Formats: sequence, structure tokens, C-alpha cells
Amino acid sequence: MSPDLLMLLVFGGAMLLGVPVAFALGLGGAAGIVLGLSPDMLATLGTNTYNSIAKYPLIAIPLFILTGLIFERAGVAASLVRFAQALIGPRHGGLGLVVVLVCLIMGGMSGSGPADAAAVAMVMLPSMTKAGYPKPFSAALIASASSTAILIPPSIALILYSIVVPGVDLRALFAAGLFPGLLAGMSLLLPVWWLAKRNGWEDPSKGERPDLKESFIKALPALFAPVLILGGLRSGLFTPTEAAVVAVTYGLIVGIFVYRQLSLKEVWSLLGEAGVVSGVVMIIISLAGIFAWAGTTLGTFNHLAESMLSLSDQGWVLLILIMVLVLLAGMLLDAISIYLIITPILIPLMQHFGWNPVWFGILMAMNIAIGQFTPPVAINLMVTTQIAGIRLEKTFGWALFFMLTMLSALVLVMVFPGIALWLPERLGYVVGSW
Repeated sequence: MSPDLLMLLVFGGAMLLGVPVAFALGLGGAAGIVLGLSPDMLATLGTNTYNSIAKYPLIAIPLFILTGLIFERAGVAASLVRFAQALIGPRHGGLGLVVVLVCLIMGGMSGSGPADAAAVAMVMLPSMTKAGYPKPFSAALIASASSTAILIPPSIALILYSIVVPGVDLRALFAAGLFPGLLAGMSLLLPVWWLAKRNGWEDPSKGERPDLKESFIKALPALFAPVLILGGLRSGLFTPTEAAVVAVTYGLIVGIFVYRQLSLKEVWSLLGEAGVVSGVVMIIISLAGIFAWAGTTLGTFNHLAESMLSLSDQGWVLLILIMVLVLLAGMLLDAISIYLIITPILIPLMQHFGWNPVWFGILMAMNIAIGQFTPPVAINLMVTTQIAGIRLEKTFGWALFFMLTMLSALVLVMVFPGIALWLPERLGYVVGSW
């Protein structure tokens, strides 16, 4: 048995046995090193795990995780919901439209889908249920709308992609994700309005419209957060990593002094929670370094890429197959694991066909976003169904419906790369090509 195949079999077998993905990656890489190289090369394990996380841009990940937790607990979602309701007003599907709008804005603060799903679900589910929306529909809508956080900058997933793929400008990725993220969110609007009107959900005559001026003033600190982060990046005032520090600082100021929802005791608790989540992420990244080093040294990733090229020499055919593969992976794994496992295999294919790495990274992110609310794993859906107090399987029909609508946005970005690349090119960032 070749070392390539054994490495993949050990990794896959460990996953099937329920071993956490981080340790499955480490075991697979170690097996490949022992059989393909030499047992003496196990001495590189410590160096590889350290080198995988000893990268300056990765500092942004725990900081943006903390930012998401702070804004989730600071009462930001409630102020944004009230402002969105004032903008949209009482109408069929109005609360559904509010959900999409608030999730898009929240995505510009945290970069985390599950955090946004929790914050929005806590505020919106009671009012949507009162207005006549079925709980399974509401939970599926919030889960799908919050998945756009992986595209709207600052995105934790795009930060990791910029580390895995050499030479990709993170600022270009952030800018490239904005329009596809908005497009993915807008793809939900028409179906939500149509379904609400058809089923008579949310009687406009019984709704209330908050005062626009008052709700805008209360929401202004929350609305300023994405402007501060993106404006600072565009002006060159700070780097993406420094933007994470600014976001945490601003979130603390808003939560403690403006909305007054956070106490110092709660801040301490949030620091601990962010540390735990960040630790899990960093363990995955560090042990994936063993798998990546072994796969690169043994030539496993090149062999897999050559096998995929043998299926077809047509770029569009392979691109569609890759998108299906990433979508299936998104249904089972988290975004970090997908980028660490699949991207090294796809880099040779990107180089062979000359696919733009920024555009390709956005396509992967859109696919992973869909996977976040598509069964069987569907982490966003797990969050919203738990808050709604319903079983996960009750939402499957609605989740698949929203999956189809967001796939239409993915197809548009595949066919028209300019949707993703126009803004970074306009801002003067290095978009790059192979």
C-alpha cells in the first residue's frame, strides 16, 4: 500500500471512528511520515505544529472570535432589529426581511455564522413566532442568513484561506467577499416575501413600526462598527490583524459604556469563552500542519490533483465537480477543516487552469456558507433549532429550499467573476492570478 493512500485511509478511518478532526489530521500525517519517509522524521512533528500557527495574520482569528462574542452579548442585535423594522415596516415577510438585513450587518462585525445565528435568533424567534411564522421556517431562515458572515468582511474563514494559499492579499479577499455576500443574502429576500404572502404570515395591519429617527440613533454605534473596520482597512490606517484589535476595543466600549449590557465580570467570562473557542481552532490548524507537510513532502496533493485532472481536461467541468465536493464537505465539516484539508489539493488545479485565487476563495466560501445550514451537520441550524426548542429534522425541508436559492447566487459568481473581483480591483488591491 502506498504511503499516500495509507495517510488518507488513516485520516478517513479516524474520522469515521469519531476521532476529532484535529487529531485525525495529525494521525494521518504521522502515518504518512512513518511509512513514506522515515520514523526519524517524526522529530519534525513539533516544528510543523509550531510553524503552522506561528503566523502573524492568525492573531486576528481569536480577536475576531472575541469580537463576535462581545457584540452578541452587548445588545447590538436588538438595536439593529428595531432599526431594520423601522426601515422595512409592517408587511408580509417584513420580519423575514429584517432577519436577512440584520444578519448581513452582524456579519460585518464578527465574521462568525454561529455567533450571528445565536444573537439574531434570541431576538427574532419570539416575534416571528407571534407573527405566525412556523418555528422550523424561522430557524432555517436565520441559520441561512447568518451563514453570509463567512463572506462579509471580516471573515475568519477568508483569513485562514489567505494563510493556506500563498500570495493572496487578505484585503483583496475581504473586498471580494462583500458583493457575493450581499448577493447571497438578497437571494433569500424574494422567496421569504413570496412565502409569507402566500401563507398569510405576518398580518401588516397588526404590525408596529418603530420610530425611524429614534431607532437609527440607538443603532448608530452598531452600524458604525463595519464602517470602522472596513474604512480603516481601505484607508491603510491599520492592517487586517490590527483591525481585529480595533474591533475588540470598539466592541467593549459599545457594550460597557453605550448599551451598558456588559459588566466587567461578563467581559472576563467572554475572554475565557473566546480562549476556549480559539484554542480549538488553533489545535486544528497546528495538527493540520503535520498533515499538510506530509502530504506536500510525499507528493500526495499533487497525485490527487493529477487524478482529478484525469477525469476531464475541461476547466468548467472540474470546477463544477470541485464545487460539489466542497459543498458536500461543508455539510459535514467546519470551514477551518475544509480549508486546511481540501485547499492544498486544489492549489495545483488552480495553477493548471489559471483560476484567480481570490475569486476561487470566494467560491469556496460561498459553498461552505451553504454547508453551514445544510444537513446533516449544519452548525448554524443546530444553534437556531436549540434556541427555538425544536428538532433539527423539522427544518430540513426549509433548509434545502434556502440552499437552492443561495446556490443561484453561487452560480452567478461562478459565471461572472467580476461580481467578486470588481471591488478589490477598483480599490487597487492585488487580485493576482496564477
